[in-house]
Amino acid sequence: MEHTEQTIPALLQRNASEFGDLPAITSLDDPEAGTLSWAEFRGEIAVLARGLAHFGLRPRDRMLIQASSRPEHWIADLAAVHISAIPSTVYATLSPEQIEYVARHSSARIVVLEGAEQLERWRAVLDELPELAHVVLLDPAAVPENDSRFVSWAALRANGAELHEADPEAFERGLANIRPDDPIAMIYTSGTTGPPKGVVLSHRNVVHEADAVETMHETPMHPSNIAYLPLAHIAERELSIYIPIFKAGHVHTLADPTAVVGALGKVHPTGFFGVPRVWEKVATGLRGMVAGAPEERKEALSAATELVREGYRLRNEGKEVPDDLAARIAEADRTVIGGIRQLLGLDNVRTAVSGAAALPVDVLHFLAGFGIEIMEVWGLSETTGAATANTARSFRAGTVGRPVPGVQVRTGDDGELFVRGPIVFPGYLAEDGSIRSATDADGWLPTGDIGTIDEDGFVTITDRKKELIITSGGKNIAPTQVEGLIRQHPLVGQVAAIGNGRPYLSALITLDEEAVPAWASANGIEQSDPAALASHPRVLEALDDAVAAANERLARAEQIKRYRVLPATWTPESGEVTPTLKLKRAVIGERYRAEIETLYQTGEAR
Repeated sequence: MEHTEQTIPALLQRNASEFGDLPAITSLDDPEAGTLSWAEFRGEIAVLARGLAHFGLRPRDRMLIQASSRPEHWIADLAAVHISAIPSTVYATLSPEQIEYVARHSSARIVVLEGAEQLERWRAVLDELPELAHVVLLDPAAVPENDSRFVSWAALRANGAELHEADPEAFERGLANIRPDDPIAMIYTSGTTGPPKGVVLSHRNVVHEADAVETMHETPMHPSNIAYLPLAHIAERELSIYIPIFKAGHVHTLADPTAVVGALGKVHPTGFFGVPRVWEKVATGLRGMVAGAPEERKEALSAATELVREGYRLRNEGKEVPDDLAARIAEADRTVIGGIRQLLGLDNVRTAVSGAAALPVDVLHFLAGFGIEIMEVWGLSETTGAATANTARSFRAGTVGRPVPGVQVRTGDDGELFVRGPIVFPGYLAEDGSIRSATDADGWLPTGDIGTIDEDGFVTITDRKKELIITSGGKNIAPTQVEGLIRQHPLVGQVAAIGNGRPYLSALITLDEEAVPAWASANGIEQSDPAALASHPRVLEALDDAVAAANERLARAEQIKRYRVLPATWTPESGEVTPTLKLKRAVIGERYRAEIETLYQTGEAR
């Protein structure tokens, strides 16, 4: 890996010098802001770095950011990096109690907030943070009067611009001491099994990850993408900060993640990352489109997608696609399938990726029929993102691929996966500011994930070590597989399989609040309120079918015997899921204890 001794500031300097006029970042929310070229982008970073330093941010200090995906977020983050401070984006959904925890734990010197909504969450704890020097607010109207702790983004920038103009070389001199093993960022884990931990990453980590992943996918220079997931998520941070800098790409920022489908049609990116729920929604939309098409069109789509899917199946098995089949696939794509991808905005995508949780194999095969080949990856914040990945040249549906270049993966005696290599983080931030390693003496990181590695090196994740369900009969069951099969039904939002110490598996199910009103209307049901529909007989019949279909594909011990439909969805704000939509099983178990007990009593349970 020839770039492992590079740092992010050095690569950014290269971009400004060699690709200065090419686009670096565009806000899809603010057309008047236009696009910053690489030269302009670095200039803004330099200005803000001088401003942050003037307001007291020092090397190794931590800086927290709570803001949406907008160019200022990138500028603030990278400005801190250029003065050797450690930026950390925190999720927008954190409660005041969680905010106090990360602010105290990080001993943040400066906090950057978007506006009044974020400030309201922080107000209750600001006076309890002795290390905090300043709060920067992007919205000038949200800056409290007569309090020197608060400063507007505009004022910070103006101060930095004045300093930078007076001595432009001061910014450049500050970069001389930045080394590959220095910290570049910190990510707080989502806290599924305990208090969040501060995962400290290095320049070497993020540059190696960018180099390894892009080498596997054979990505050309200057790719484009849409940044719509929180930068508190390692995937978005790698895909939308570090890889674009590494490849001199073009990032399009989007503050509202729910608007990403429309944004795809505007940008037509060359790469797109979606958590499984995003791809499941794409598949649901395509299924609806096919179902509603005229009969002649439906037959053409069915024939074309099956042809494309056949080529996918052959390559999935490691076989060559015969020339005559390849020609027919190309024709089907040109005449039938390609236009659909263009409508979706996925026609230019070279690399479509899914991660954070397992994507059902049925969804993989269905989307492949439309020429949308999703490459699943696996990794953690602690591995700087992907430790393994499928690629267009080497993939196996249902697995998370092979280790990325320079990385080793092995299993322990109990099936736990261990990772070693330059993407493994230096350690967790301790409260005294030190960094504590999480690897053993040989450099192996225990991941907490259970999996297998086949003879060809493909890794399959079966579950989280702490999430395995052990029934009263002693059966070890991976709940994510069970949940994923039920979640394939368009009405289903979230599923939690229950059964630890119980005689059989049951489930709590929430409805997809976006899909259920449209489904109800299409099925002649006047009611549109998701809470009311949770008990509607027609909805329950559909869910009976969904559970039965899942059970047909599961071993007897894995089958759901009873379930309960809940009237409200689970969100990070309500507390049952993390900001990355992982289930907080302990919270769910405690909060819905009464409902769970009914699933193990006689009588009607659903």
